Amino acid sequence: MAGEPKYPRRRARCRVPCVLETVYLRERDDLLRRLRRKVGPDHAHDVAQEVFLRAAASGQVPHLHNPGGYLNRIARNVLIDRARRMRCRIAPLPLVEALDAPFAAEQEQALEAADLRAILEAALEVLPDKTRRVFVMHRFEDMAYRDIHQELGISLATVEYHMMKALAHIRGAVESAR
Repeated sequence: MAGEPKYPRRRARCRVPCVLETVYLRERDDLLRRLRRKVGPDHAHDVAQEVFLRAAASGQVPHLHNPGGYLNRIARNVLIDRARRMRCRIAPLPLVEALDAPFAAEQEQALEAADLRAILEAALEVLPDKTRRVFVMHRFEDMAYRDIHQELGISLATVEYHMMKALAHIRGAVESAR
């Protein structure tokens, strides 16, 4: 009989104890058809495999009177579990270098800058007047050594000397503060 399936499908309840292989062969196609409607053809086989794995692990299959209903209940629970996992899943977002580049903590930088400013001001107060004036003109007023030399009427070598003296003093103040 070529037209009959190898394993006839029975819709009636199994009156004798069933083994998992028999249940699998009898119920697989119906289960896959239902799962394809629920999760699509791509995931139906994966869900069906999980259903049969849970059924095999339960140990109840040989004692069932309605194995199809039991598998449908397991399938429903598997689908509920999958839906919960998908709902709780955190979707990864692509990294956009321009927006997500790491940066230093702004508050920490502001505190460090305020500390350095206080150290600089304290160090400048104890410098001799001419050394402080040369440093301020060069670093804060953006004057070149030649312009400072002309304004103060001192040589370029003297301007360089006062700048080196001021920088060494400020460097020492910063290092002793740390």
